[in-house]
Amino acid sequence: MRIHVVDHPLVAHKLTTLRDKRTDSPTFRRLADELVTLLAYEATRDVRTEQVHIESPVTATTGVKLSHPRPLVVPILRAGLGMLDGMVRLLPTAEVGFLGMIRNEETLKAETYATRMPDDLSGRQVYVLDPMLATGGTLVAAINELIARGADDVTAICLLAAPEGVEVMERELEGAPVTVVTASVDERLNENGYIVPGLGDAGDRMYGTAG
Repeated sequence: MRIHVVDHPLVAHKLTTLRDKRTDSPTFRRLADELVTLLAYEATRDVRTEQVHIESPVTATTGVKLSHPRPLVVPILRAGLGMLDGMVRLLPTAEVGFLGMIRNEETLKAETYATRMPDDLSGRQVYVLDPMLATGGTLVAAINELIARGADDVTAICLLAAPEGVEVMERELEGAPVTVVTASVDERLNENGYIVPGLGDAGDRMYGTAG
């Protein structure tokens, strides 16, 4: 597994505001959207392309377009939905699948409650969206599901990561074709499995708490 921490002043600036507990939900959603687009720019450096011949207003030339099969973007519900617009803004021709997973707050293990993806992902580049790589359980379970369907090139885009989660992914996905792109690897997890200093519960901060 390869991990890439995006070192850019705009990334750091937006992440600082996301961390601030005073940032309201509408602002949080907007900044998360902008940050995802910056992370996606780095995550798609190796997106597969093919040559295409076109006519410019001046002359014939050769360019590139995204190869087929098209990339697949898979947000992990619900918090990953807040990252989807920022991703497809950069990859408007990508297809979108959905993976519903929730963390059991007692066991801290991920449980799947919904999937909507192609059965065969052979030859597809897949981009998984999950704001927080905390314990690593959710992303490991999600990526194993993708690999079981034939995916051979998976990139996870996370706003934040914890060292413990990175370690779990490196151990559980050893040898798998996986890259993690994130804005920061933070200090640690606390006793409740939250990233420190982190930014709290990303889903709650994006959408508020339904009760």
